[in-house]
Amino acid sequence: MSEPSVRDFYDDLAPDYHLMFRDWDASMAYQAEVLGGLLRQSLGAGPHSVLDCSCGIGTQAIGLALAGHQVIGSDLSPVAAARAATEAAARGSRLPAAAADMRQLPFKETSFDVVLCADNSLPHLLSGKDLRAALLGMRRVLRDDGLLVITVRAYDETRQTRPTAAPPQVTETRDGQAITFQLWHWHEDGERYDLEHFQLIPSENTWHVRVRRSTSWALTTPQVTEFVAEAGFTNITWHSPASSGYYQPVLTAQRAPSAR
Repeated sequence: MSEPSVRDFYDDLAPDYHLMFRDWDASMAYQAEVLGGLLRQSLGAGPHSVLDCSCGIGTQAIGLALAGHQVIGSDLSPVAAARAATEAAARGSRLPAAAADMRQLPFKETSFDVVLCADNSLPHLLSGKDLRAALLGMRRVLRDDGLLVITVRAYDETRQTRPTAAPPQVTETRDGQAITFQLWHWHEDGERYDLEHFQLIPSENTWHVRVRRSTSWALTTPQVTEFVAEAGFTNITWHSPASSGYYQPVLTAQRAPSAR
């Protein structure tokens, strides 16, 4: 992973990130309901201590905090993490949030019941070495039998078809409709792609065009499963959008108890 590239991408996107949702607050509530259900299914009613290690501007973290969980957020982007804390406070909740690389999580061992890595964040790690470092760190900060939750794009078919664009999202703003879409440029290895993230933002009868660029690794279900198992997790389960109601495939797994 080219760290400055990813950090700069999300620093720049943070003020406009909510424009990728038709209704950001409604999405927070819906995602918290689905993810909260998975937490209850594995760990009981709670509330639970949750680390959202790729919290962005707080889409999942704020919703889970409003649902009563004790949530801490961290993100590679300090701008995004700061906005997450501010947005939580504006909604009457509290979300401590810090800038942190998921490969070097600055939290004590066995601190959390749950570690969440959502919104296709894991594929920004472009090598097996970086993936292993991140997953081992997530395992380190989880308690025994704690729950790992990862959401990623459905890349199994994508790797075969190699689409060159993602569908646009149209969001109503006070000034008109904002449009978000992506172009994908595949590498020769057929696994990684450079994305160009476009936002057309209306302002006074014209458009502001914003373009951000980054790279992702289109990790398939078997690949993610293998890395998670190698990091010391058990009970690895995939929840499809059809079964969970979530907009991306969701992996849940539990930290294997430490040897006594």
